[in-house]
Amino acid sequence: MRSSLRAATSALYLLWITMAQVAGQDDREKTTALKDLLSRIDLDELMKKDEPPFIFPKTLEEFEYAFNEHGQLRHIKTGEPFVFNAREDLHRWNQKRYEALGEIITEYVYELLEKDCNLTKAILPVDATEHEPTSFIYLSPDALSNPSKLLVLIQGSGVVRAGQWARRLIINQDLDSGTQIPFIKRAMKEGYGVMVLNPNLNYLEVEKPTKSSPIHSPAEVSDEPAEKRERKDEQEGKKKREFYEKYRNPQKEAETERIPIRENGSSEEHVLYVWDHFVSKAAAKNVFIMAHSYGGLSFVELMNQRELQVKNRVCAVALTDSSHNIWLQETSKGTQDWMFQYCCNWVSSPEPLDTQLDSMLLDCPRVSAGTERHELTSWMSFESIFRFFTEALKAKEEEEAEENAKTVTTRSSSFKNKHQDL
Repeated sequence: MRSSLRAATSALYLLWITMAQVAGQDDREKTTALKDLLSRIDLDELMKKDEPPFIFPKTLEEFEYAFNEHGQLRHIKTGEPFVFNAREDLHRWNQKRYEALGEIITEYVYELLEKDCNLTKAILPVDATEHEPTSFIYLSPDALSNPSKLLVLIQGSGVVRAGQWARRLIINQDLDSGTQIPFIKRAMKEGYGVMVLNPNLNYLEVEKPTKSSPIHSPAEVSDEPAEKRERKDEQEGKKKREFYEKYRNPQKEAETERIPIRENGSSEEHVLYVWDHFVSKAAAKNVFIMAHSYGGLSFVELMNQRELQVKNRVCAVALTDSSHNIWLQETSKGTQDWMFQYCCNWVSSPEPLDTQLDSMLLDCPRVSAGTERHELTSWMSFESIFRFFTEALKAKEEEEAEENAKTVTTRSSSFKNKHQDL
């Protein structure tokens, strides 16, 4: 930006000198001289900006931000909330800065899960070798041994990692609304074991080694028609030119490649893997699942793959603005009936919290989350979800007690009949 100002100042200075020099000339000569000067000034070049390097702080302290006693992110000097547009007209740089802060937030939440919630990491795959990429989930001390209740938390898609519902809320609102920590603490207080899934950590991203372009043999050349390939290359080149022409010194990003994590390469794979290796082996008689957004789709896919197991183990499922679709996911009639009885979906709506809403798909009841903001549906439904779980467990226990009473009555009657026959 400074160099742009210097260039503009120099140009104006040159213009002023030239005008002074032609002051004694007639109007025609003045006009000719000014046109010649302006033709030598590249106005487009003057308007270009210097894009700063993508070098950002590595800690909250270096960013000069901290969470206050209310869990709100504030500048340590001004006390102001986070400002996205730290530099005007540099959207890409501001976005990169935001993403760098987001990575720090992720590590900060991991630390809270371990220190404040007393959770521990479990590495995935469980039989990972030393050199392959891995993921992990978080477990409470009694996640596998609690004989009564287990709560499984599944977030939506995107950049959020274990323990987060929405990065935007953590940065712009507070930790309570954006993380799963309130749910974890409440669940542990009410006697649940807890599993915190990590469905978006699906690959290891590594920088591609710098190398010269290989010479392709005829067999390696794309089968795509030459005309179509040229048209595509031209379009891509135009996009790059349009972007880079905005800056005098555009920053180039390193090329990367993604190495998928075995059996955890997608949210759906991850949820299925955790079910097979952790949830299904847990001692809890009653499993409760809470899934937000794409996490709901992943849960429905789990039902498609493990329908009988889910029906036998899961007591209730709370969804928040779930993106599942029973028709597109080709669920069975048995799954649809079970979901209608044991699931509830809190969706974004202007209606008051827990208001019953109509649904085009008869898969599970839909109620209002009391907010029209998608990312807030989990937090706004907090109390309602735990009440839903409590009522579901109570109903199940009453049903089991009734079945036990019937069994006792039947056995007693059978015993009396045999005694009379004797």
